[in-house]
Amino acid sequence: MAAAGGIALIGGVPGVVCGAGAGGLVLVIGRRGQPGEVRRRQARITVDLPFAADLMVACLRAGQPVGAAVQAAAAGVGGPLGERLTWVTGQLRLGARPEDAWSALEGDRPLAAMARGMLRAALSGAPVADVLSRLADDARQDARAASSAAARRVGVQVVAPLGLCFLPAFVLLGVVPVVAGLAGQVFGD
Repeated sequence: MAAAGGIALIGGVPGVVCGAGAGGLVLVIGRRGQPGEVRRRQARITVDLPFAADLMVACLRAGQPVGAAVQAAAAGVGGPLGERLTWVTGQLRLGARPEDAWSALEGDRPLAAMARGMLRAALSGAPVADVLSRLADDARQDARAASSAAARRVGVQVVAPLGLCFLPAFVLLGVVPVVAGLAGQVFGD
């Protein structure tokens, strides 16, 4: 679409190049839906989540209550996840129902799965350690999938500028002489 706009406004190969540049700019700006600090916090929470869940599982299997396990994980992990877990333990110590304390985390995209699992465990009485073990496994699998998707994206992002550099050269050195030679033979006779 941007290339078509570039051809319409500027015309020819310069229009295609300008249109491709405008299209790339639109993609880059479109991906920046969240401020950088929010993305960094969410990325850090996503990375720390499996470790925090494993730490909570170890505390629960050692006989600690849920509140103490969450506090130990918050102290051990630190960062934005530690802050959110400290807030939950504070709410639990103040006498909030576990459902209310955990449901407040559902708004955070990386913590939504943990909040839903802990909420279900609090409502049903299911073993919390099993819920957290599954959460840690799922978080690790999601992290692996995200890293392999990022690796594929890097490959595409590296090739795109090379294509933009070599495509005009290919057209000028490969296609134009062939077309000119054919045109000379067709119109020369």
